[in-house]
Amino acid sequence: MKILFALLSVVLFSSTNTFAQSQSSTLAQIKETGKVRIGYRKSEPPMSFLNKDGKPVGYSIDVCNRIVIDIKETLNNPDIKVEYVPVDAHDRFTTLSDNKIDILCGSTTKTMSRSKLVDFTQLTFVTGASLMTLKGKEFKDFSELDDKKVGVVENTTTLKHLENILKQSFSLANVKQYKSADDALDGLRKGEIAAFSSDQVILIGLIITAEDKENFNISPNVFSYEPFALAVRHNDNEFMFIANSTISKLSRSGQIFKLYNKWFGGFSEEIPPLIEALYKLNAIPK
Repeated sequence: MKILFALLSVVLFSSTNTFAQSQSSTLAQIKETGKVRIGYRKSEPPMSFLNKDGKPVGYSIDVCNRIVIDIKETLNNPDIKVEYVPVDAHDRFTTLSDNKIDILCGSTTKTMSRSKLVDFTQLTFVTGASLMTLKGKEFKDFSELDDKKVGVVENTTTLKHLENILKQSFSLANVKQYKSADDALDGLRKGEIAAFSSDQVILIGLIITAEDKENFNISPNVFSYEPFALAVRHNDNEFMFIANSTISKLSRSGQIFKLYNKWFGGFSEEIPPLIEALYKLNAIPK
């Protein structure tokens, strides 16, 4: 009898636990709270940054806001609000897994190791790491950076790629880590570093938004492959389905090209072949 009671207790506990997990899904939380919490980066233009009015904007923010529209339609609630929560390179994944945000919308590279921490949507952008320098102080190769400092944002994939390329090039350059892209750009202005390394798209965004853009140069070459994606919590299939459906719909309808032109048209009118191929691959039939 005791064994039977123990078995029944296990079954009831498991059922209750499963029910609780299903009820605590992101979509269920949004339905209950009436808001979607978007995690964003303050200084990663043109993907995610604060405009002059202090409002979060950018390519990734626009994609996430399209997802919010589909969430409202799914839940049949047009009054759902958006709460923007700032994150940085160090805490962005823990903020998501600790349920402080619902979706991470920035310039996050999708990697296998990071997939242990979060789940990633379909790719939203593709770029690669490059170098920014002051105009007139460009470098042809990494060997010219010997005994000079190269800035990079801490806790980023660019940091690892930069260390690897410097090692492969037998360069004696020193790496200086910064907390944000804005801090690194200021370091370049002040002469603390000879170059700033980041995803090329982020460097482009910094130039587009900088008041002294004429003082900087970006190398046309990249030394890594950086596939960007949005991030959600593990095993949240219902919420992931909405996010991926929105991304596919943006590509199928051609709206994604309008978002690209909105945020990158000021720098280049031509869409790179790799980006165009990504959009075509994302245009999955409904």
